[in-house]
Amino acid sequence: MRAACLALALLATPALAAGGGWARLPGGEFKSVLRYEDTGGQVKVAPFELQRLPVTNAEFLAFVRRHPDWQRGTAPEVFAEARYLKHWQGPTTLGPAALPEQPVTNVSWFAAQAYCEAQGARLPTWAEWEYAAAADETRADARSDPAWRERILAWYSLPSNRPLAAVGQGPADLHGVRDLHGLVWEWVEDYSAMLVSADNRDQGDPDNLKFCGAGALSMDDRENYAVLMRVAMLSALQAEDTTANLGFRCARDLPGKTP
Repeated sequence: MRAACLALALLATPALAAGGGWARLPGGEFKSVLRYEDTGGQVKVAPFELQRLPVTNAEFLAFVRRHPDWQRGTAPEVFAEARYLKHWQGPTTLGPAALPEQPVTNVSWFAAQAYCEAQGARLPTWAEWEYAAAADETRADARSDPAWRERILAWYSLPSNRPLAAVGQGPADLHGVRDLHGLVWEWVEDYSAMLVSADNRDQGDPDNLKFCGAGALSMDDRENYAVLMRVAMLSALQAEDTTANLGFRCARDLPGKTP
């Protein structure tokens, strides 16, 4: 009886419901690892809200049940390639390879954006994601701390085919956000504007740089390898692509807030 009551209490805990809720980030100006041609890397981020946790299989399952057009086998391949949700047991069934509390993966950019829009939100921009991911438990920007960088890099030494942990197992940062590092890669709204070479030997070579729109001309802070790896990975994707270690979380604007 005591175990049953505890289980019911956990299910009712607000932090475990609705994606863990939303964290409000104050925004501000910071130096991005991307050196934009018009700002030299200085980026202004308006105050915004970010989901505290990545979207889970259970949450995405509820979405595709409400929106059958985004179910596996129904979503057009132009919006979600053949590997879309391939680890689920069925179009509306999770199964043992996709536990409810694990972050959803094998989701395309189109599907992630559609989910966020259904929540009255959107995917975070790269600048918003990078701004949030710079924080640790006590500092808004811990990027200059070698120990912090080493802790994040430790994730890269783990086998990529291991089962994913449940969301929310990592420590909350200064803003109350979890799992920005160490669980899965995450889609961002403007991923296609970060076109840079995946080979870091090409960085800084004007003949080899690739950019589009507000995209990066080259990379700063090369010691921040973990973040640079994310940029290179996202740059290599198409919007319909899916991978087994790429998930997402949503962001939303605060009314009347500008950088």
